[in-house]
Amino acid sequence: MEKIIHKNLKVNGINMHVAEIGEGPAVLFLHGFPELWYSWRHQMLHLSSRGYRAIAPDLRGYGDTDAPPSSGSYSVLHIIGDLVALLNELGLEQVFLVGHDWGAYVAWWLCLVRPDLIKALVNTSVVFQPRHPAVKPLQGYRAVLGDGFYMCRFQEAGKAEAAFASVETTTVFKTFLSTRDPNPLCVPPEIGLEALFQQPPPALPPWLTDEDIEYYASKFNKTGFTGGLNYYRAMDLSWELTAAWTGSQIKVPVRFIIGDVDLTYNFPSAREYIHEGGLKKHVPLLEKAIVLEGVGHFLNQEKPDEVSQHIYEFIKKF
Repeated sequence: MEKIIHKNLKVNGINMHVAEIGEGPAVLFLHGFPELWYSWRHQMLHLSSRGYRAIAPDLRGYGDTDAPPSSGSYSVLHIIGDLVALLNELGLEQVFLVGHDWGAYVAWWLCLVRPDLIKALVNTSVVFQPRHPAVKPLQGYRAVLGDGFYMCRFQEAGKAEAAFASVETTTVFKTFLSTRDPNPLCVPPEIGLEALFQQPPPALPPWLTDEDIEYYASKFNKTGFTGGLNYYRAMDLSWELTAAWTGSQIKVPVRFIIGDVDLTYNFPSAREYIHEGGLKKHVPLLEKAIVLEGVGHFLNQEKPDEVSQHIYEFIKKF
């Protein structure tokens, strides 16, 4: 870990913290919520030892990267703008791309908007969902999963922040990273979001250490969670801004990885969409969809060697 280099770069009007290691073809890693560049520590070491340059930023709103205050500054086009500017700043014309969770969502859209920048994509946990021309994302989630679905509950500024602040930040991360409930995360509207943290957090799994928890907590103690929550609050704005790409396909080579205990794999109709041609229809260069048995949402940390090897096996073909 001590070999990883850290730098701060001016991109798209914000200061961005970037971690990187290695030399060779560049691999850009995009983290999710509530995470940091640190989520990719294992993959960065693995790929850098095999002749790649691994690059992992703290995305806008996270860690040591700036967090603009307005949720309107977190549309997917804002995040893509940051990443295009980052590649320009690093002098990179093309990269391999790897995403997880919100980073996966951004990765899909980066490939859709700027396919010229991406050699190939390895995406995890979150499938590509084409833009519905008539239904906004939150409207769609409410229709299927109800007002208690966590993405809907995260919308009101301050409410989720208060829930996250109701316990020690280490407890937040122990709860999020260790929980293995495959059911969609819902908290009834009449119950406060503090309910997420009222039960003692599970014991740390063997793949997660107290040091890992402390690292995440130390960064979020400084920044709070608003930056990450603003991604959810900009979902409908992103839908409005991306109308021009309705019906577009992703035309870069893709490998997709998901765990069978991941709540996203257990969303209504998700398995059928992945395995019965729905995903392939919108991602025609999908090479394969890999399901890791007994693995939860944070698969890149839970099964670091296996995920790293899947990434390496795929990108070495190009």
